[in-house]
Amino acid sequence: MMVLVPYYWHEYGATNFLYFCDVALFLALAATWTERSIFASMAAVGILIPQALWQVDFLGQLVGLPVTGMTDYMFDSGISLFARGLSFFHFWLPILLVYFVWRLGYDRRAFAGWSILACGLMLVCYFLLPAAGAELDYPNQPQNVNYVFGMDDSQPQSWMPSWAWLGVMLAGLPTLIYFPTHLALKKFMPNACDENAARLADDHEGS
Repeated sequence: MMVLVPYYWHEYGATNFLYFCDVALFLALAATWTERSIFASMAAVGILIPQALWQVDFLGQLVGLPVTGMTDYMFDSGISLFARGLSFFHFWLPILLVYFVWRLGYDRRAFAGWSILACGLMLVCYFLLPAAGAELDYPNQPQNVNYVFGMDDSQPQSWMPSWAWLGVMLAGLPTLIYFPTHLALKKFMPNACDENAARLADDHEGS
């Protein structure tokens, strides 16, 4: 993070950190620092499914069978190897988050917490940041952050009014991405309350 944050700030600007994956990276840092499960749990709810798709596409690119093309830039020799190496956090971050949630337990408040955070981020990106295809202040300025104007950064989607697309995102991501992830983590991971109680008991016995 001491390398990535200054580099991204210099190359892309502060608004780059409003991407969901970057926010999840900061939450992972908070979880590492504090060992509080809520941070890891929120990040896991938000990015496990999208980043799993990133992983699949990256591995497909390695064998010549890309799935979505979302990792094309990782194989673009026009982008420095250093920058691509930093971006590889998209691959290892979900693995780290699964370990954190397994180790610290899953906090059931994570679904609500991340959903509120993500909707707030989307509103900021829609109303305050450049749209898809907008004229940029500098070449690497992020646009269409979190796909609030469509899936193509070069131009807004034309299927529906832009406000309707935003509504679909605000309703669809919590319903179709975050809630199923919440259910899976709730079912297969330890409860954070149980893990905290066990650690307190161990500390008491040790003293």
